[in-house]
Amino acid sequence: MWGGRFSGKTDPGFAAFNNSFRFDRRLFEADVTASIAYCQALENARVISADEGTQIRGALESILKNGIADDPGAEDVHSFVEARLVELIGDAGRKLHTGRSRNDQVATDLRLWLRDAIDHLDATLRLTQAALLDFAETNREVVIPGYTHLQRAQPVLLAHWCLAYFEMLARDRERLSDTRRRVNIMPLGSAALAGTSFPIDREALAKSLGFEGVSRNSLDAVSDRDFCVEFLGACSLIVVHLSRLAEDVIVYATTEFGFFELGDAIATGSSLMPQKKNPDSMELVRGKAGRVFGDLVGLLTTLKGLPLAYNKDMQEDKEAVFDAFDTVTSSLQVTSTVLMNIRVKEVALGGYMNATEMADYLVRKGMPFREAHDIVGKIVLQAIDLKTQIEEMSVEELQKFSSLIEADVYDALSLEQTINSKQQTGGTARASVMDSLARARRELAGSFPDK
Repeated sequence: MWGGRFSGKTDPGFAAFNNSFRFDRRLFEADVTASIAYCQALENARVISADEGTQIRGALESILKNGIADDPGAEDVHSFVEARLVELIGDAGRKLHTGRSRNDQVATDLRLWLRDAIDHLDATLRLTQAALLDFAETNREVVIPGYTHLQRAQPVLLAHWCLAYFEMLARDRERLSDTRRRVNIMPLGSAALAGTSFPIDREALAKSLGFEGVSRNSLDAVSDRDFCVEFLGACSLIVVHLSRLAEDVIVYATTEFGFFELGDAIATGSSLMPQKKNPDSMELVRGKAGRVFGDLVGLLTTLKGLPLAYNKDMQEDKEAVFDAFDTVTSSLQVTSTVLMNIRVKEVALGGYMNATEMADYLVRKGMPFREAHDIVGKIVLQAIDLKTQIEEMSVEELQKFSSLIEADVYDALSLEQTINSKQQTGGTARASVMDSLARARRELAGSFPDK
């Protein structure tokens, strides 16, 4: 494609180093689709004849139908498609690249591919959200300890825990949607860097490919990959959330916590220790986060010092984007499978998680919160010495710390009251959580185009 300037042969080692066909072949459908639309734009601009346009589009549709094949001679997917095109229709195929550079061609292909990838990832995120809601509804009566600093803090409904991750994934979907708007801008027509000299109707071409608009600066259009960085950033936050969920599941499935039992479908054993049931599924999800972070940092590092406009360094964008998409997709799918294969065991509560309720009780009796906080801390110390729980202490024992304490303290300290007192929006009260579950179901159903 560029041999006229050269009289010598490319070094085989450099040729292999330069070759991107092994990974950018994933852009095949996007490349052919964009080429069909570009052919029509050339014909509309009368750069090629109607007969040539018909020949080119017919051949490209045939190439698309037959699919991509291994080709050791292809430098990249673009040269593969063009070579097949010329094989089929001869010189007419050589006219397709008129006014187009591989610089704007590959930028367009990558945006088309990434647009579809974001849509696919959004659908996969919805399925993981649905799995969280299913898990929540199956275990809607279950109460677990809530933690801060990995120390028991206050009791929460397990469904409330599920909804926390549902909200995280909802924001992840919002970030992907926002990224998609900037992905969906067409660079085609920018040529190598200065724009095309042929009268291509870029707006009409963009519309035919489903783009929302065209790039406004040809230098920028071919030389930046900030949309890839945004995508990798969104992917990184998804795996942050999945990794945190994985950590919770791993910890809750330990003998020490004992909240969850992992099904055989999502656990592995030990080659040495017969009793072991290891949470490898979630450990791998947790571990994959580092891989996606690496994709993001790698691309940022590649881009940070590049002069305008295009540089071959930018070939490194695709493997990072492809790898992140594959890794996040599989991590979401495995997480959904895990949620469908967890049995919740009877959770032993304790650890003075109603201490805050005791302080709130005293506040409602008229005591300043800081004083109540101090008094309840002393009550907890006494309970620890007695090896008992606060609610198991007698009124007389509790009144030694404050005369405001009466028999109604036990209602305030009960598990149900501790849970249901958190009635404000976002709290763990049963009615609030059930409302949140119903709302989440409606939101999720509304995000499916076919519902």
